[in-house]
Amino acid sequence: MKEKYNPKKIESKWMKKFEELDSFKTENDSEKPKYYSLVEFPYPSGEGLHVGHCRSYVGLDIINRNKRSEGYNVLFPMGWDAFGLPTENYAIKTGVHPREATKKNTDNYRKQLKKLGLSFDWSREVNTTDPMYYKWTQWIFIQLFKKGLAYKAKIAVNYCPSCKITLANEEVVDSKCERCGETVIQKQREQWMLKITQYADRLIADLDKVDYPERVKISQKEWIGRSEGAEIKFGITDQEDEINVFTTRPDTLFGATYIVIAPEHPLVGKLKPQIRNYTYIQRYIERAKTKTERERISEIKAKTGIEIKGVKAINPVNDKEIPIYIADYVLSHYGTGAIMAVPSHDSRDFDFAKKYNLAIIEVIKKEKRDFKKAYEGTGILVNSDRFDGMPCQKAGSKIVDWLVKKGLAEKKINYKLRDWVFSRQHYWGEPTPMINCQECGWVSVPEQDLPVQLPEVKKYKPNKKGDSPLASIKEWVNVPCPKCERAGKRETDVMPNWAGSNWYFLRYCDPRNNNQLASPELLKYWMPVDWYNGGMEHTTLHLLYSRFIFKFLWDIGTVPKSIGAEPYKKRTSHGMVLGEKGVKMSKSRGNVVNPDEVIKEYGADTLRVYEMF
Repeated sequence: MKEKYNPKKIESKWMKKFEELDSFKTENDSEKPKYYSLVEFPYPSGEGLHVGHCRSYVGLDIINRNKRSEGYNVLFPMGWDAFGLPTENYAIKTGVHPREATKKNTDNYRKQLKKLGLSFDWSREVNTTDPMYYKWTQWIFIQLFKKGLAYKAKIAVNYCPSCKITLANEEVVDSKCERCGETVIQKQREQWMLKITQYADRLIADLDKVDYPERVKISQKEWIGRSEGAEIKFGITDQEDEINVFTTRPDTLFGATYIVIAPEHPLVGKLKPQIRNYTYIQRYIERAKTKTERERISEIKAKTGIEIKGVKAINPVNDKEIPIYIADYVLSHYGTGAIMAVPSHDSRDFDFAKKYNLAIIEVIKKEKRDFKKAYEGTGILVNSDRFDGMPCQKAGSKIVDWLVKKGLAEKKINYKLRDWVFSRQHYWGEPTPMINCQECGWVSVPEQDLPVQLPEVKKYKPNKKGDSPLASIKEWVNVPCPKCERAGKRETDVMPNWAGSNWYFLRYCDPRNNNQLASPELLKYWMPVDWYNGGMEHTTLHLLYSRFIFKFLWDIGTVPKSIGAEPYKKRTSHGMVLGEKGVKMSKSRGNVVNPDEVIKEYGADTLRVYEMF
């Protein structure tokens, strides 16, 4: 009698055989042409994989098996992006050390991935929480600091008053802290920053060198937000101070009927003696602090503001006095923290002007215009003095040249992209390898002393001041300055979990090297990545950050010049696996399907084929 097909029996037999033969181990000295295929390494949560994760892995696994059959030396690695807030939250809740939770989770993920029959080279496995991995994450930070690209500055951050921690935008859900549900506020705090803005033009230009979907290139360009224009100086009545405004539409300056500044703008404090309604202004500022950046710039919500009574701005093109408003939809770190409002030719300004009964002056003529809304197109200037009758582009250029001669303008290029906030007041992250000395200022830890390892703590919550739990470990914090040997203090902020994921693809090339981030010879052989596949949600920030770090390492010679200045030749984003009723599959919706259950009943091959169809 013919034996019934038993997927569990057949698959376990061959998976065992694959392991015994090291079937998928990649050689560094092969004479075959190389093929480097990369999937995003997962964050190992306690819930394990669901079938949505499998789609990306199975898709590239099929490509790689085909490439091997075509005679390529294929590198297909896997690892774990294991630092971050969810594991720390679990430690607070259960008392289980994050290290133990991470090991348990990665062991489970590895087991699940092997059950799927994926041809990963497990000898190259990396883990961002391994000190021998984050030694090089810290080393990269030190190189950035030495080149002036890592610095500390006071900025507005998302802050949870209950947990006393700074939160990334991703850790704020509906204005609430992901950890405890408390309403998040905006707070000024000193943070480590990385000067990604210095690479803005290259990050745009080099997109022409890579095979990315067009929508991915567009999302990168829009996030960087390069715009050419001019910075215009608006005077203030009876004051030496000025309000600087960046604009890409200087042709509309004669239609600017009010100025709007951010609640955090330093002028508010400077002008306090002249502001007649300062108490009301302060109340508005306090309310603005309870809103996240995402809420403040939302196009959906109605725009609010309050006029600053007692002072006026002066429009430099006609010397007219115009009101100054403070409004939370303007952010201090975007542009100059102030905008000129031209309600006749900007929809947002038009709605605001209607709400507060402000002047609306047409300066660009349009035949058959509907005056119930703003006209945002181009045309011929009107109500613009000597520039009347000129087309917009020509007039804009002439107006700027005229103001530059008067010392009231400067041609500028502006970016929406801000420098990268690189601090977290958590425990479960890479220690920032810096020491603060009263004499020398910030000094990097000597490279021979890396890694700066995470010490053990009993409590994972920040202290009452909002400092990281590391701040309470005096014997770890208090160390001599590496420069002058006087008393110094370690930085107690840790890095964000972006830190370990922005260079992991390099470490896969040489994962056991204790002397270098990776051997230049192996980087030269394996890089760039031939095909990188992952989620669409990571095609803006993760892609941008990893491209920036790669370019920096290329600039300083850590990455050989022959590779080129881009880490990935090709990037694709897999489709989304939907749960019941056609909605996105996610743990928060409770509609995930565990691949183990499908494999147990139908076998891994059935799941793999189903995912691909």
